[in-house]
Amino acid sequence: MAEVAAWVLFDTSNGDRRMKMSIGAVAVAAVMVTPLVGAAQAEVSANVGWVSEYFYRGLLQKPAGSSASAGLDVEGPNAYLGTWAADVGDGNEVDVYAGVGTEMDEFSVSVGGTGYFYTGGFDDTYLEANLNAGYGPLSAEYSYGRYKAAGGDEDYWFLAFTVEEAGLYATFGTFGKDFSGEYFEGGYGLSVGELDLTASWIYATEDLNGGGPGSDDHTLVFGVGHTFGLN
Repeated sequence: MAEVAAWVLFDTSNGDRRMKMSIGAVAVAAVMVTPLVGAAQAEVSANVGWVSEYFYRGLLQKPAGSSASAGLDVEGPNAYLGTWAADVGDGNEVDVYAGVGTEMDEFSVSVGGTGYFYTGGFDDTYLEANLNAGYGPLSAEYSYGRYKAAGGDEDYWFLAFTVEEAGLYATFGTFGKDFSGEYFEGGYGLSVGELDLTASWIYATEDLNGGGPGSDDHTLVFGVGHTFGLN
């Protein structure tokens, strides 16, 4: 039912109403996800973070300067629900996501939906169905989405493979259909006290970096974050 709740986001309209609908969908999804996590106590957590440059899937999300973010997550043994927001310069990005999943030994799989919304003029709406799977240090993501822009809708898919071990990770991601481009990302993360520190190197093909200011092929990004429980 959590996955169905996530798809409620996919029928929102443009402007301020889009944001109100996304917030309302979080509340609806929270009610619907309760039976799934009620058998065992749900874990509720919040997070705050900062990155020297904000990249997502190899794409620069803020044309200049660093970006701060904050999020809220509810997670049970077989379902998750959350929202996350970040500064993108011309307004804010607000994401809402939910899904169901399971783990068995070293294998994990989950399905869900994600909506990416924007309060300013930086971008329009992205609506996705997501499939994730992992085995040990290896994981893969396949997402199929629709970009709802004023000039017309576009469909796209995204595929990524990640290997992670002892804080080190490497990711290869690629887009298809109406979108194109590939990127490589490698990095290292560690915890110092209550802070999570990360350093990553990102290389994106010309289709993604656009060749404009602040979108060089090779980028080094530093980040710091903190996650804390609320229950």
